Amino acid sequence: MLLPLILASLFTLPNSITLTFSDTQKHWANNCIQELGERKLITGYPDGSFRPEATVTRAEAAVLMLNAFPDAPIKRSATTFKDVPANYWANKAITTAYQKGFFSGYPGGIFQPNQPIPRAQIIGVVAGGKNYSPVSNPVQTLQQYFEDAAQIPNYAHSAIASATINSIVVNYPQVKQLKPQQSATRGEVAALMCRALNIYTVPPQYIAGVEVQPQEVRLLPGKLDTIPTFNSNSPELITTEGILLSTFPPDGKKSPEAHLNYPFSGRFDVFAHHIVRAETPAQNRTVYQGIIVHNPGNQPVTLQVLHAASYLSSEAPFIALPDMVDNSQSTVYAGPGSRTMNDVLREIRQSNFPEKLVIEPGKTQILANLPIPVQAPSSNGRTTMMRLASDRPIYLANLVKNSSTPPTVAEWQRLLDTGSLAGKRDPIPTPLDPPREPTVFSRVAGVSQGTQWQANLTDNPNVSELTIPQPGKAFAYPLGTVPLITLSTGQIQSALMLKRYPDTAYFAHSNYGVEYNLTLPLSNNSNQSQIVTVSMHTPLKDEGGTDRLLFLKPKVEQIFFRGTVKVRYTDDNGEEKTRYVHLVQRRGQMGEPLVRLKMLAGEKRQVQVDFLYPPDSTPPQVVTVRTEG
Repeated sequence: MLLPLILASLFTLPNSITLTFSDTQKHWANNCIQELGERKLITGYPDGSFRPEATVTRAEAAVLMLNAFPDAPIKRSATTFKDVPANYWANKAITTAYQKGFFSGYPGGIFQPNQPIPRAQIIGVVAGGKNYSPVSNPVQTLQQYFEDAAQIPNYAHSAIASATINSIVVNYPQVKQLKPQQSATRGEVAALMCRALNIYTVPPQYIAGVEVQPQEVRLLPGKLDTIPTFNSNSPELITTEGILLSTFPPDGKKSPEAHLNYPFSGRFDVFAHHIVRAETPAQNRTVYQGIIVHNPGNQPVTLQVLHAASYLSSEAPFIALPDMVDNSQSTVYAGPGSRTMNDVLREIRQSNFPEKLVIEPGKTQILANLPIPVQAPSSNGRTTMMRLASDRPIYLANLVKNSSTPPTVAEWQRLLDTGSLAGKRDPIPTPLDPPREPTVFSRVAGVSQGTQWQANLTDNPNVSELTIPQPGKAFAYPLGTVPLITLSTGQIQSALMLKRYPDTAYFAHSNYGVEYNLTLPLSNNSNQSQIVTVSMHTPLKDEGGTDRLLFLKPKVEQIFFRGTVKVRYTDDNGEEKTRYVHLVQRRGQMGEPLVRLKMLAGEKRQVQVDFLYPPDSTPPQVVTVRTEG
């Protein structure tokens, strides 16, 4: 009997040996196959070959799914298939794959374990393992991507459409030919699994819907400052009253584990982003979010509120907007994160926030009492952002309570002293060392370090200018990179957590509320005039090299960025301009230029791009400088 495609327990290599298959070096998926082999996710044959053109059986595919998605939950009871004997080599794997919902049988209680699996079937199985959201119009979606979409069986329409828009479908040699009825080869299945497991070794020209943009990807200069942020984003969906985040000391508290014992002094920020939902009329209610401040010292504390804004989803609904809209009047927004960050970027303090608080020794005061009303069937979220400065140490807490009227400071204090962490708790994050897939980053609750990233984008640290690219060329700088998502730069921009709850994120992923200040001292060192653009884009996650960015064509509907960007520059008439533009970008979307300049030979022109990374967004983004050809 031949060794199965994926059965690591039958093929264990010493750590010192690097697996190299004898017959894959010239195969288009060689790098992927080798990587899967090194991770012990696939095995070869006794003669050292992999046989990438051989077909994969349904039994082998069942083993593959269990190895690729070991943590998938059991969804149904076991069953017995008539054609899978108890002593069959993959009996246990087939049973477990059925219980986890990866596979179903055929009519008559059979599994057909030795049947070569069709491409449509294995793509659908992997899409199910990834739990992708369904596509609203799968048939039309498939027709956009594949010339042979009519050959896809009805049962696979939804799954393959979801897999396609999530960029895991690989077609060689013709990317628009799915060949859904053909038996899947070992090499094809390996490529599919690399995409599903975020192993970036598949040549991108064979990934359905992916457009390759050759260009240099550079490290973003600068770094986060060290100003701390009271960062409250977990639980994102609030289902029970309690403590969202407390930096009070745990002494005397009923739930000491809910208090992180971190005093703030000097400059610091407050960021909070939470949602309340009512599914039935019985759940209609108003939830108050209370932010309280305590002075533990023996002298009065003055807390200045420099800038502050807070909006509900009902005050800033998620509406459809064009990709780029002028926002000079501060009237354009889509979602509470978008609107809140716009106000703080403009250094606004809303009238419902005090200019300052004076807190007497040993006393506690309310900094904010913010209602979140909700009526079924709907959700309402609230985003809050504040920049503050305290002349002495203070403690903060963010609490949540069902109440028809604003709770008093005594009520908040009682909840702080006797309450526990609010629910529903978010998924526990995946440890990041060593990296592993799939990764759950989870939500942030704690004290993060960093409120601003200032970057002077120059050719190198020893010069003061940024030479524009050659005509037709471009280079890009990543924004908002997180572990495992660095666009091959290896640079992680996520803020460190100085304090955190054990079941919340290890880093402040996405840097919600962090201000990016990017200075681009452009220089046209050529002897001809050039048209230069500065843009923001949202490329695909990709760790395949710093010589390219990957985008999607056609566009998908998953919005990954919505927020206002401030742009300052000298225009072609020599006038100083300041523009505020609201951007909406979908996953894998190239954005329109923020600035287009005609730079004369030898001319220097500075562009400044500023924005606060908005909630309801997903990294990575890039800022790209391009010289038109």
